Amino acid sequence: MPTIGPRRIAAFTALGRVLVSGLRPGAPGFGDRLRSVPRMLRGAVSGRYPDLTRGRLGLLLLALAYLVSPIDLVPEAFLALLGIGDDVIVAAWLGGAVLVETERFLAWERSQPAVVDQQPA
Repeated sequence: MPTIGPRRIAAFTALGRVLVSGLRPGAPGFGDRLRSVPRMLRGAVSGRYPDLTRGRLGLLLLALAYLVSPIDLVPEAFLALLGIGDDVIVAAWLGGAVLVETERFLAWERSQPAVVDQQPA
C-alpha cells in the first residue's frame, strides 16, 4: 500500500495553515483576493510588484494549464484514483500558492504610498 511521504504531508500542512489563517479577523476576504489577482499579475509582468517573480508566475500558470489540459484526461480514464490524485495535489498546491501570493500582494499594496490626484485650485 502506498504511503504519504513527508513532503506531501508538509505541503498539506502548509495548505491547511494558509486556509485557516485566511479565516482570521482582518484577513482579506475571498472577493478581495479575487479582485487583486489581475492587479497582481499586471504588477508582476510590468516589474512594479517584485515579490512575484516571473519564475513563480510561470509555475502558477503551468499548474493552471496542467489542470485544464485535456491531455490529462487519458490517465484518469485508465487509472481513476491515481489520475484524479495528481490533479488534487496540483490543485491544492495552486490554491495554497494563490492564497499566499494574494495575501502577500495585498499587504504590499497597502504598504505603498497613496497617490492623490488633485485639481489645481
